[in-house]
Amino acid sequence: MQTNFTDEQLQDPAIARANEILRSCVHCGFCTATCPTYQVLGDELDSPRGRIYLIKDMLENDRPADEKTVKHVDRCLSCLACMTTCPSGVHYMHLVDHARAHIEKTYKRPFPDRALRWVLAHVLPYPARFRLAMRLAKLGRPVAALVPDARIRAMMAMVPDSLPKPSPNDAPQVFPAQGARRMRVALLTGCAQRALDTDINDATIRLLRRLGCEVVIARGMGCCGALTHHMGREHDSHAMAARNIRAWAAEIAGEGLDAIVINTSGCGTTVKDYGHMFRNDPLADQAQAVVDRAVDVSELLVKLDLPAGAGGLRVAYHAACSLQHGQQVKTAPKDLLKRAGFEVVEPADSHLCCGSAGTYNLLQPEISAKLKERKVRTLEAKKPQVIATGNIGCMMQIGSGTDVPVVHTVELLDWATGGPRPRALGAG
Repeated sequence: MQTNFTDEQLQDPAIARANEILRSCVHCGFCTATCPTYQVLGDELDSPRGRIYLIKDMLENDRPADEKTVKHVDRCLSCLACMTTCPSGVHYMHLVDHARAHIEKTYKRPFPDRALRWVLAHVLPYPARFRLAMRLAKLGRPVAALVPDARIRAMMAMVPDSLPKPSPNDAPQVFPAQGARRMRVALLTGCAQRALDTDINDATIRLLRRLGCEVVIARGMGCCGALTHHMGREHDSHAMAARNIRAWAAEIAGEGLDAIVINTSGCGTTVKDYGHMFRNDPLADQAQAVVDRAVDVSELLVKLDLPAGAGGLRVAYHAACSLQHGQQVKTAPKDLLKRAGFEVVEPADSHLCCGSAGTYNLLQPEISAKLKERKVRTLEAKKPQVIATGNIGCMMQIGSGTDVPVVHTVELLDWATGGPRPRALGAG
């Protein structure tokens, strides 16, 4: 794709990166075949290629975002299926992230939109605030039908019937390995996950310790920054990311870390991009040290030679977009489940998003609902006894549309190798 940025514009590293990405696009349109929003809406501007044209025009002309551009960029899930499909290696993620930051700086949204996004940015990354918000939303359910904003109704509908108590395992501490120590690893405990499902981190810690890992919950660590990053709030997201970088850098400089383990794939995609986010920052070297150690929990478990198990259940594996497309981790979770003794099946069109996508199901509930309905239908067609995935957002999204238990992959692996039966499966 031909671009016409001025030399002055290209002095900006973000514009230079956008120019590089735009020039790699050859207009082939392969991305439209795997774009969920294009399949649902059928509008070229709701495909990666269409959005690229809009973003190019906006950035090249150095103009504020307009309503049309905002509408179609907002509809992007950032599922990154287009990056898996693209034969030219177009790094769409960096381009759309830049576009969102530009929109945030130059476009004044209607007040209800601004207020909603402010609430999400100041509630979801903070577990205590998130728990309180969910309790309040639960109280409001009886009058949810009277709420005019479909997005607020969607939020109220997503609140689970019960919330777990905070886990003591999420506090800064060190869990010794069981037996001889093979590795020393840090665990990102997440933010929304700590409020919605504490069993995931508990299962991860048990499993890693059983396999010889000393597990560190680093002091000062918090939200990875993904939720605010994808809303274009660069200042907020970079502040959160910097806090994590410093927390893990202190551990690396102290007793050392062999890996930084992430069990929420949406967070993993962001943490693995810290090197790019901080490439022109004094924290660049420490950020890269974090990236060099960052792994999805399934990637580490493959290296640790998970023992064979006798799981026995028929498991439908849902590949979270942030894992299969964002991190290109595709076979490890399925291989681990099979090794643990489970029968693993995959739905049709497993490359397509379930519609969760961070805050997407809250900000674009109508499109999200259509994607959820399709994903649940294809999963249930496999007649599974349980659905497994590696991302809390997908778990909540899919779980709200099916009676089949939905659990994190690591919970099944923990159970098959000596841990407790996942709570979602009930007594067995």
